[in-house]
Formats: sequence, structure tokens, C-alpha cells
Amino acid sequence: MTLNRIYQHKNLFYGGLIMLAITIVTIFAPLIAPFDPINDADLMNSEMPPSAQYLFGTDTQGRDTFSRIVYGARVSLSVGLITQIANTIIGVTLGLIAGYYGRFWDDLIMGLTNIMLSIPVIVFALAIMAALGPGLFNIYLALGLTNWSYTCRLTRAQVLSVKKSDYVNAAVVLGYSKPSIIFGQIMPNVIGPVLVIATLGCAEAILMEASLSFLGLGAQPPMPSWGGMLSSARELFFTAPWLAVFPGLAIFITVLGLNLFGDGLRDILDPKSVTKNAN
Repeated sequence: MTLNRIYQHKNLFYGGLIMLAITIVTIFAPLIAPFDPINDADLMNSEMPPSAQYLFGTDTQGRDTFSRIVYGARVSLSVGLITQIANTIIGVTLGLIAGYYGRFWDDLIMGLTNIMLSIPVIVFALAIMAALGPGLFNIYLALGLTNWSYTCRLTRAQVLSVKKSDYVNAAVVLGYSKPSIIFGQIMPNVIGPVLVIATLGCAEAILMEASLSFLGLGAQPPMPSWGGMLSSARELFFTAPWLAVFPGLAIFITVLGLNLFGDGLRDILDPKSVTKNAN
């Protein structure tokens, strides 16, 4: 995949730039943030508007909002990445089993998948958080175990479309083991669509984490998180609007970047799209 081809897909290019910038901010947060997001509190400078010293203003405890947003990116991206890795592993594994082995396994897994699809993810997550209690680690568990159904259905559909193909039949005739056929012959045809779903799933996980933190179930104070910052700013919107505007923009830009990147991946990995562009 050349840079020129990536640039031809504007959504992939700009989404990639956004995510690259946010990743850099996340990695180099200690170098970018001018203040400590937790310990540098100064009540004498509480609720200060944006200025040269405090780019995004300060919160009710006098902490720099810009620094807290920079460190909050670590929470959001870690939740999106870790939970989506877990969802992808679960979904792909179950989808491969259901699609390749069929019969009892297909009925069992698809039945479970339909149950998961019938209940909103946020409801499952809230139920798990209610049982386990608030906290960032519990968010990893709640979101990492509840959003694999779309990946499972997509993987199963891809397996069903290729398992009767000539190269898979040839592998069976040559005596390849079932794991070799699944991971060597079928799995490469699943990776592309799964990457798209995983990218979009990261955006959804970030929104879910922000929602749970807004409700007080996510990262607990004083740890900075975008959802938690929005929650603490809801009563100060008219007196200190920057406390809500900047965390909201951070969530919006991150989710937009992930959606653009996922949409671009879908275009570039879609065989019909590739054929159309080649012509």
C-alpha cells in the first residue's frame, strides 16, 4: 500500500493523520503537558478562562485543563485498543468455529450472538459495572466482553463464503489439518473486514468509556478522563464553558479520526472498490 494510494482515499489519509497526532500526544504526554494533571492544583487560579498560561483554562481545583485532556487521551485510547483487541479475539475465534465446523457449533454460537445483539452494549456494560463496581480495570472487562457479536457474525460470513473455494478444497485433499486450513487458508480472507470493524469498534469503545465515566463508573478522580471531565463540568457550562467544550472536542475529534480511518480502510480493502479505482 503506497503513500500515493493512501492519499487518494481522503478519509483514510485524514483519519490516519488525526490518529497519528493523537497517538503522538498519548505517547509523549509528559513532554507535551505543561503541568501535572493531578498534583498541580492551585485554588487561587480555579476556573480561569483560556489564556497564554492555561491554553484551555483551569478547572474548579485550578488544574490545567489542557494537561488533563492530554493525559486523558491515554485513558480513552487504552480503553479503545485493549477492549477492541479482546472483542476481536473473541469474535474471530467464535466466528471461525461457527463458520467452519457448522451444525451444533454454528447453532450454539449464533444463538449466543443473537442474544448479544438483541441487548444494547451499554446495558451489558452497565450490568457488569454494577456487579463489579466503578474503575478503569472494570471498564476493560465490561467493554472487552460485550461487543464481539458484530465481529463474530462478519467472520462467520467470510468463512462461509470461502470454505468451499478451490484452494480450501485442495488443502483438504492434501491432508492439511483443520487448524492449518482455518488459520492458513481461511484466516487471510477474514483479516481485512475484521480490521475495519475493529477500527470502528475502537471509536465506539471510546464513546462508551466516556459515557460510563460521565456516569461516575469509569476512571475515578483524580485520574483525568474525558468523560469524567465532562461530568464535573455539566453544572458549570454557563459559567465556565471551556471545561465542557474542550473535552467534548477531544472526544469528537478522536471518534471522527477513527471513523474516517475505518471508512478509508473499508474502501481500500473492498475488492470492488479496488477494481473500480484500477479501471
